Amino acid sequence: MSIELRCPVPLLKHETIQMAHGAGGRLSRELTQKIFLPHFNNSCLASLDDQAKFVLEEGTVAFTTDTFVVSPLFFPGGDIGDLAVNGTVNDLAVGGATPFYLSAGFVLEEGFALTDLEKIVKSMADAASKAGVQIVTGDTKVVQKGQCDGIFINTSGIGVVRKGIAVSCLNLRPGDSIIVSGTLGDHGMAVMTAREGLSFQSDITSDTASLNVMISAILDEVPEVHAMRDPTRGGLSATLNEFASASQVGIVLDEAVLPVRPDVLGACELLGIDPLNVANEGKVVVAAPAGCAKTVLRIMQEHSDAAEHGAAIIGEVVEDHPGMVIIRTVLGSRRILEMPLGEQLPRIC
Repeated sequence: MSIELRCPVPLLKHETIQMAHGAGGRLSRELTQKIFLPHFNNSCLASLDDQAKFVLEEGTVAFTTDTFVVSPLFFPGGDIGDLAVNGTVNDLAVGGATPFYLSAGFVLEEGFALTDLEKIVKSMADAASKAGVQIVTGDTKVVQKGQCDGIFINTSGIGVVRKGIAVSCLNLRPGDSIIVSGTLGDHGMAVMTAREGLSFQSDITSDTASLNVMISAILDEVPEVHAMRDPTRGGLSATLNEFASASQVGIVLDEAVLPVRPDVLGACELLGIDPLNVANEGKVVVAAPAGCAKTVLRIMQEHSDAAEHGAAIIGEVVEDHPGMVIIRTVLGSRRILEMPLGEQLPRIC
C-alpha cells in the first residue's frame, strides 16, 4: 500500500486575524496589500521598504509618538483609528509645527475581525487626508488571543516648526489670557457612555479632530502666542497646572465662563468626576498676550464649528501664587484647581 504525501494548502481567506498575519509571510503580505495599502498608499509607502524616505522643509524638526489603547474601540464620534491620527497631529501642531508624516504601528489580537480592522484603517486614512498628512511607514505584530484588546495602535509624527514661532509651557507671562477652543470633557464622557455597564443614555460625542489648520491660522495672525496644549489625559486641570508649574506663574480661571455641555456635566455628576479633569481630543488651550486674546478667539470661532461649541476666554495669568491654578467660583469664592492625582477614566485614548 502506497501512501501519498501532500503539502497542505494554506488557507488564505480569513475573516479574522491569525497568528500567521504577523509572521512576515504570505498572510502578512496579503494583509498589507488588501487592507493597508489601499487606504494608506502614497509614494513614500509604495516601495514597502523598512523605512520611509522623504524630504523635509528646512527648519527645526518636531517629533512625537503616542500609543492608543482606548476601550471601546468604536465610540460616539470616532474610533481608535482617527483618534490615533488626530492625537499625533495635534501634538505636533501645539508645538508650532506643521505636521507632514506619520508612522503607524499595529498590535493585533488573534481573532480580531478583519472588517473592523479595515474600518479603523479607513478612519485613519480619512483623518490623515483631512489633516493633510501622510502615513508613510508602519509595522504589524500579532499576539495570541487574550493578550490584547483587539487592537493597539502606536503613531509617531514628524513636522517642521514654523519660523519665528516659539511656543512652550515655559513661556507664560503675567497678563496673558487663557483661551480654550471649545467645550470641555466631550471625548472622555463619550467613551465612558459607550462602555458596557453604564445605564444612562446620552447624545455626547467625542470631539476627536485634527487642530493643525486652526492652529496654523492662529499663528498666522498671532505669532506672539506663548503656549499651546491639547488638554488630553488629565483634561484642562492637568494642562493648566503644567503651564503654571513650568513658567512659575499663577493662573486664575472664571468658573462662570468655563464651557461645559449640560449633558457632559450631568454625566460627570453621575460618575462623581470633575469635567475639568476629563480628556479632550479636539480642543486646544492657548496662552497669549491679553491684547491678542480676542483675535485668537475669533479665529477659533471661525474653525471647526468652534462657535457652536463654546470657544471662550476663560482666565488670566498672574504673578500671585506661582505654580497654582485658582478658580473664581460663581458664588464669589475661590478654590484651588489641583493637578489630578491619577487617571480617573482609564483607557480613554
